[in-house]
Formats: sequence, structure tokens, C-alpha cells
Amino acid sequence: MREIVSDPKLVANCGLYCGACGSYLKGRCPGCHDNEKAKWCKVRSCCIEHTYASCAHCTEFVDPRACKYFNNFISKLFGFVLRSDRAACVEQIRRLGVQGHADEMTKARRQTIRR
Repeated sequence: MREIVSDPKLVANCGLYCGACGSYLKGRCPGCHDNEKAKWCKVRSCCIEHTYASCAHCTEFVDPRACKYFNNFISKLFGFVLRSDRAACVEQIRRLGVQGHADEMTKARRQTIRR
């Protein structure tokens, strides 16, 4: 099993931190940015299309919850299951930068900021 380390490349487009995800740590997932099977993820597709590292870099929506891709049914379901406040993750990225967010998530040993 991998160790949780701070790596800005492991910050997912939606703000989750793949570096603390069980699937990533067990080697079953390469992380959201490198996961070619994640074509179903609307957030990932939108960020790739607009060349954003994450939703924090979007200039169209100040509040990511106003975005139909960020706030779709699948995203809400994942948020509920993970008890995740992805919008708080996006805000933290805006405040601290991608590296700062990775550092905070590594220190907390969490994939997300909890609701």
C-alpha cells in the first residue's frame, strides 16, 4: 500500500485529494487526472476541455455549486456517500493554491473536507 504524500498532481478536478483515496493508495486507481476510464465524470471532462487544473480555476462560476457539471446527480451521490464538501475543497484550493490544498489534505489524511 502506498503512503499518503503531498502531491499537487493528485488533486482531482473537483477538489478531492486522490493521494488519500483508498483506491489510489491500494494501487487500483491512478488518480483522477490519469484515469482514462473516468470519461463518465462531467467535472473532469469540463476541466480538460477548458484546460483547468481544477474547478478552482474556473472563471465562469464563483460558486462551483452553480455549475451543472459540478453539481450533477452523480456528484451529489458521491458527495453524500463520502460526506464530502467538494465546494469547500474548491474554496481551499482558491485560498491556498493546489500545493497548499494537497498539503492540508495530506496533513489531515483525508480525501476531502467533511460536511
